[in-house]
Amino acid sequence: MSRPLRSGLSAVLITLSCLLVPFGALSAWAAYGLTDTGRYVTTMAPLAADPDVREAVADTVGDGILDEIGRQMDAKVMRATVAPFVHDALHSFTQTAAFRTAWNEGNRAAHDAVLRALRDEPGGRDHPVTVDLAPVTAHVKARLAQDHVPLANRIPVEHAEVALLPAQELGRLRKGFHVLEVAGFWLPVAAVVFAVAGIALAACRRRALTATALGTALGGALLALALAVGRSLTLSDLPDEVSQPAAAAVYDALTATLRTVSWLLVALGLTVAALTWLTRRRGTARTGQAGRGDRPRPRPRPRLRLLLGRRRRASSAPTQTQPPEPTRVDA
Repeated sequence: MSRPLRSGLSAVLITLSCLLVPFGALSAWAAYGLTDTGRYVTTMAPLAADPDVREAVADTVGDGILDEIGRQMDAKVMRATVAPFVHDALHSFTQTAAFRTAWNEGNRAAHDAVLRALRDEPGGRDHPVTVDLAPVTAHVKARLAQDHVPLANRIPVEHAEVALLPAQELGRLRKGFHVLEVAGFWLPVAAVVFAVAGIALAACRRRALTATALGTALGGALLALALAVGRSLTLSDLPDEVSQPAAAAVYDALTATLRTVSWLLVALGLTVAALTWLTRRRGTARTGQAGRGDRPRPRPRPRLRLLLGRRRRASSAPTQTQPPEPTRVDA
């Protein structure tokens, strides 16, 4: 394979790998992070102490209780009298350990119901996914009765179900969930395979490794930017009756792991690129020093060698001494 062809194939494979990095991380997080019930409950558990979430839960459950009172009792005065006590009892209840337990159990039940609906095989009749708030209502009723609130025992405890997924959307969501499960495994694998193949085919592997590392860092930065944009769009599309601070807290809790992954990709890519550049500079410096210190002496030219040979022969030849002149003695 020619050198230009290898360089072109390497560039294509490395580009595909860098493009698949953010999508692979997103699909893997959705397929394996959100579908684990234990991890989901652990992620949502700290929100029980968030003031905005507690306020939203107290308002939602309190409105549901007051609606039940209004439907079953024809005493508007009693509703106006009980309403402050209901809201105070709910706000007090959200600060107890019992609320944290109910919060975790409610999240676990809701998550199990959603997963069961998404993983069921199509063909049967779809029913909306709901969660029952009757245990919370019963606890509030008992709390009001202990505080001697008038007519607290007459508060109806009904199975107030809150819809999580509508029945008409289950078919589309189920197909998307199956696609997400497949993509959550194969997209990260494809990104790694393309990166390894691109580096192996490259004519200059050091340069290919640097390009792959910088592309990975860029993919992590794009993923972090997408999470920020998605947060803004999600909060702007909420209806007026939904508390935006509570929704923002839930969004941040769910995407905390994905944000961490995005910044890890940025750090890993920049670190590998920096190490590759430093090792290249160090290798170049060592080569230069070795060249300057151990440079061989140039061989003399033929004419210069001839002259040097003549001088050496002349200096090594024995010198002829002239005989001394006889001594003359005058008589």
